[in-house]
Amino acid sequence: MLRIGLTGGIASGKSTASERFAQLGARVVDHDDLARQAVQPGSAALADIAREFGDRLITRGMLDRAALADVVFGDPEARAKLNAIVHPYIFALAKAADSQARHDGVKVMVHAIPLLVETGLLGSWDTVVTIAAPVGVRTARLVKERGLTAEQAQSRLSAQVTDDERARWADVVLDGGGTVAGLRGQVDHFWKDHVPVSVR
Repeated sequence: MLRIGLTGGIASGKSTASERFAQLGARVVDHDDLARQAVQPGSAALADIAREFGDRLITRGMLDRAALADVVFGDPEARAKLNAIVHPYIFALAKAADSQARHDGVKVMVHAIPLLVETGLLGSWDTVVTIAAPVGVRTARLVKERGLTAEQAQSRLSAQVTDDERARWADVVLDGGGTVAGLRGQVDHFWKDHVPVSVR
C-alpha cells in the first residue's frame, strides 16, 4: 500500500486536494476528522481536556471547539498541552485506519495532516506532498469562508510552520493559491507522475 502524507497550512487547499485524491481512487483519512472523533462526548481525550483546561470548554457534554481555539491559538504553552493530550489518540486512530485499509486491499492511502511537520511524522510516508499558498490568500479565505476576523486568522497562521519549512521536508509542493480547478489539475499530474500504475 502506497502511503502519502498530505500537508499544508490552514486554508491552503488541503480539502480540495484530498477530495481529488479520493476521486482518483485513494482512500483519504483527514486527521482533523480524527481529532474530532478523539474528543467525542464520553471520550478519554475529552476528560483529559476538561481536567487540564476546565469544564468551561465543555458545553452539554461536547467540546466547545471555538472556545478552545480562543484559548490555545494565542498561547503556545496551552497549545502544546492540548497537542500532548490529543495527538496520541489521533495517532492511534490513524494506525487503525491504516490497518483497516490494508485489510480492505486499499492500494493508495492519503493521510491529510495539517501538522505533519510539527508533530514529527515526517519519516513514516512513501511520499510527502505539501500544499502551499500565500499568507494573504489564506487570510482572505479564513475571513471570507470561515468567518474569522483578520486577527483570528493571523493567530491561526502564526501557530503553524511556514510554507518554506514544509517545503523543506516535502517530496512534492503543489500550489494552492490559485483556483480549485488548477489545484485539482496539479493533483492529477502528481497522480500520473508519482503513483505507479500497479497500485492505482
